[in-house]
This record gives sequence, structure tokens and C-alpha cells, in this order.
Amino acid sequence: MIIDHKGKVAFVTGAGSGIGRAIAKQLADDGASVACVDIKMELADATAKIITDDGRIAAAFTADVRDRVAIEKAVNDVVDKFGRLDLIVNNAGVVTMSGLDTVTDEEWDFVVDINMKGPFIVAQAASRVMTHGGAMVNMTTVEAEVVVSSSGNCQVHYNASKGGVKMLTKALAVELASKGIRVNAIAPGPINTHFTGGDITGPEAMAFMSQRLLVPRVGEPEDIARAASFLLSDAASYITGTQLAVDGGWLTR
Repeated sequence: MIIDHKGKVAFVTGAGSGIGRAIAKQLADDGASVACVDIKMELADATAKIITDDGRIAAAFTADVRDRVAIEKAVNDVVDKFGRLDLIVNNAGVVTMSGLDTVTDEEWDFVVDINMKGPFIVAQAASRVMTHGGAMVNMTTVEAEVVVSSSGNCQVHYNASKGGVKMLTKALAVELASKGIRVNAIAPGPINTHFTGGDITGPEAMAFMSQRLLVPRVGEPEDIARAASFLLSDAASYITGTQLAVDGGWLTR
């Protein structure tokens, strides 16, 4: 199957590293012009440079997904530069390790505002200017479905935020259907990035994860990137309002 985003413009948040960078690179490789958006401009610049050094089209933009004014400016700047906006990836996210007894109001707001309110702000701003037939992918997690105790700590705020994104995805799919915009989510399992904190490829971590994983390896950012490019493509034109688990079978057991 050939994925072709030629002539389309993509807006990827959290594009400065990890999964976001991999998605930006994949979309560029598949023909899209990519707006690499990150709260840290130097990271957005670095991703854009990787893409342009490969002869693809990309530009860097900075915005905090919690900041409506900044996001609206970034969206408008992307349209001014590229002339259109077709594809959205709400990838920016954060996790902290706190259980019910220790999580503070400030920590709750920090995680929920970035993980759940951020995609809402981006979707609201972008959908006003997106072309008919556009598509959006939101990033959830297997922890939108099950509670995984990481490093001995549950993460009530993280689970709540990502569960909310799953339902936000369904609501957006319904509301944006009249504009011809499809909205789906990806639920990554354990992925080898700095986001997870610590070494998840070592023997101890793998011994724990092997109890759940059906594919005997940790996922890589490129696994998520390929799935995102597919869901954003015309090959997925009959798919909307759903969550695709890219988790090595984690949710199956």
C-alpha cells in the first residue's frame, strides 16, 4: 500500500522529539509539507532541519498547546506559509508519576491541560481553516483503557486525561463529519522514547512487559508514525471516530 500525502499540509504538535518527530518525518517522506510545532523552538527547528536535509518540505513553529492565542497564531502562520491545512496530529503530551494521595491540583491541571485541553484547542482552531476532506489524529495511550502502574506509581491524572482524549476524538469525529474531516486516535503501548522515563528495553522491564506483550519487543516511534500516516491518508477514508491500538498486543491480554 502506497501512502501519498503529496500536496497536503500537516500540523504536528510535540514535533520536537520522540513520536512527534517520527510522525513529522514520516508524513514528509509520504509527501506532505510539515509544520513542526513544539513548545521549544530549538527542537522544532531541529526536526524541520532533519526533514529539509532529506529534501522534503518542513518549517518550524513554536506554540504551547495550552495557549489559545499562540495556537491560533501558529495555525494562521502555517496557512499563510503553505496556503492550506489538511492534516492535524495532536501529539504533544506529558506524564508525571503521582497517585491519588500525592497528586496536587497544580499537577492535575498541568497534565490535563496539556494532554486533553491542548488537543481541543488545536482542533477548534485548525478545523476552522482545514480543507474539506482533511483528517486528524489524536494521541491517547493504552492507559486510556487500562491502568498501568509505572515505577510503582499509578497515574490517576494521566489516565483521566488520556481517557478524555479518546472520547474527545469521538465527539470531534461527529462534529466535523459535516466538514468532511475524519478524526481518529492512536493508543501507543510501550514505546522506546524519553517520554517513558528510564530504560524500558532492559531485562527487568521486558520481564514485566512480556506478561502483556504478544509481540516480544518494545515499540519504536516509527511504529506510531506509520500508523498515523495511514490514518491520515485516503487509504483510511472510511475510518473515523475510532482508536487504533499500536501496542504489541498489550490490550489483548
